[in-house]
Amino acid sequence: MTDYVDVLIVGAGISGIAAAYYLGRRCPNKNWTIVEGRDAIGGTWDLFRYPGVRSDSDMYTLGYRFRPWTGEKAIADGADILKYIVDTAREFGIDRRIRFKQRVRRISWSSAQAEWTVTIEDGAAAAQRQMRCKFLFMCTGYYRYDKGYRPDWPGLDRFRGQILHPQEWRQDIDYTGARIVVIGSGATAVTMIPALAERAAQVTMLQRSPSYIVSSPSRDDISLRLHAKLPFGLAAWLSRWRLILRQMFYFHIARSKPEETRANILNGARDALGPGFDIERHFNPGYKPWDQRVCLVPDADLFEAMKAGKVNVVTEAIDRFSEAGILLESGETLPADIIITATGLVMKIMHGIDIRVDGSSVELGETLSYKGMMYSNIPNLFSAFGYTNASWTLKAELICEYVCRLLRHMDRRGYEQCTPRLQGEEAGAEAFVDFTSGYVQRALDGLPKQGARRPWKVYQNYLKDLLIMRFGALDDGVMEFRRPGQ
Repeated sequence: MTDYVDVLIVGAGISGIAAAYYLGRRCPNKNWTIVEGRDAIGGTWDLFRYPGVRSDSDMYTLGYRFRPWTGEKAIADGADILKYIVDTAREFGIDRRIRFKQRVRRISWSSAQAEWTVTIEDGAAAAQRQMRCKFLFMCTGYYRYDKGYRPDWPGLDRFRGQILHPQEWRQDIDYTGARIVVIGSGATAVTMIPALAERAAQVTMLQRSPSYIVSSPSRDDISLRLHAKLPFGLAAWLSRWRLILRQMFYFHIARSKPEETRANILNGARDALGPGFDIERHFNPGYKPWDQRVCLVPDADLFEAMKAGKVNVVTEAIDRFSEAGILLESGETLPADIIITATGLVMKIMHGIDIRVDGSSVELGETLSYKGMMYSNIPNLFSAFGYTNASWTLKAELICEYVCRLLRHMDRRGYEQCTPRLQGEEAGAEAFVDFTSGYVQRALDGLPKQGARRPWKVYQNYLKDLLIMRFGALDDGVMEFRRPGQ
């Protein structure tokens, strides 16, 4: 069976629901459908079920502009975020247009037909089928859902306890009274460790190198007061913009005054932990602030668990695993009943889908990113990719708005194809994700690149992107438009 739609949205996470909303409101003449490889709405927020899972961005900006967040917490629990996404899909009738267990395996563009043929593995029917569409909107996130990253440490198979990655967490895991070692110091580790410590006998955060960790209140009192005193729409708008500008300000300061920012972050850890903690060893990374994402802990929960003696931090390299735990290069052994490898994601744009254009295979690592949402020389393909230094949704929504604006422009002019054409002088650029994090560095060969100037430059700046996406020229000399028969 072959189905046809104008726009096929791939993924029913936070970006896919936004894409469906904007297409429904701004391009009502377009027929669209969402295909989702899993059996539920929510993407990341349905996948991750480990203890303590929550946002590391405020919900006033992680939430949708068209349906502002109304919860009490600015730093929300994973279950509340999932409910918010599901409720949004239900409120706007999007949930009725999602086909679940539909995993995209190949996309093939035909210039002669001016359409994509999408090969889908239908989990419900245990068979493959195809769909055709004029436009593809990929909202699949940036990492593999089927597995996380785990280094191949010596002796892994010798350990007699449980070893699992946070992506593999199951609700039936009983860790009451257990000795747990969490390997890693990134956002996932600092999120789950305080929650694990509530029931475990002892939790150790084992890190090869530190991360920057900043405490922030889980409730944003200014936003709550605005909502208490002002009409809802105005309060939501002010709350969102205040937090957007605050994040931009802090990021600017971090990049322009890295040593001052480092000192402030470390002083915050000292104030939270008090005397007796080796801040320089355990909380002072070897990179500048925002060369990797800064970890957020709400209400200093990680620091409070450390002060209470429920959590300890070890900064040391692993030598090998043993039957009873982990042997460190220093010779010390960390005994454990459960080892959790919070060692990162496997970054994979579009989940490694096989891409073909007019019969030729395309590698995304050989393309340049156009405005952070399309790829050089690939027609009629859009991709939602959020910010690394702010809430994902901010950029994802701007991309959705731009796609609708572009589709309306094409309808008015009678175009059926749009392709960002790479100019020769843009070759040899850097990866479009400017982070030193391990999951980015491991994926560099497969990541699109970015150029030195617009529209090939990827800005991590909401104000710049807002102006470009809402008001920038659509026919910019780089985007090639074609009418039928051309």
